[in-house]
Amino acid sequence: MDNLFVKIQKDLTDSLKQKNEIKTSTLRLVIAAVNNAKIAKGGELEDEEIIEVIAKEAKKRQESITAFKTGNRGDLAEREEKELSILKDYLPAEISKDELSKIVDSAIAKVGARDIKDLGKIMSAVLSEVKGRAEGSAVAAIVKSKLSS
Repeated sequence: MDNLFVKIQKDLTDSLKQKNEIKTSTLRLVIAAVNNAKIAKGGELEDEEIIEVIAKEAKKRQESITAFKTGNRGDLAEREEKELSILKDYLPAEISKDELSKIVDSAIAKVGARDIKDLGKIMSAVLSEVKGRAEGSAVAAIVKSKLSS
């Protein structure tokens, strides 16, 4: 059994005892998503794969927050923000812009990229290195700015 998955299950038990509704429902959703990923894979998941599942759930919350704020539904946006903060506890710390910029520079040098046509190669190299510590949109923005200059 994975350490991260065991930690999530233990935290669920704790949140049930504390009667923390939002944390309980969020962790139940995460456990369900992880179990679905296990079924899809046909076996146990590594911590890295569990982090990917949690990152997808966090991205869904981020998109919902934006949509709810656009639709003037502050109450729903607030709940999504609370869920997002709970999910972030299980994700690795986000990488700084400077560190991400250095990783992009080394990927550009490694791939030998000259222009925007090489965007896909660089994106895959950078995203495989940062694994859940940076959003794809942030990586894409840095790569585009470096290739266009």
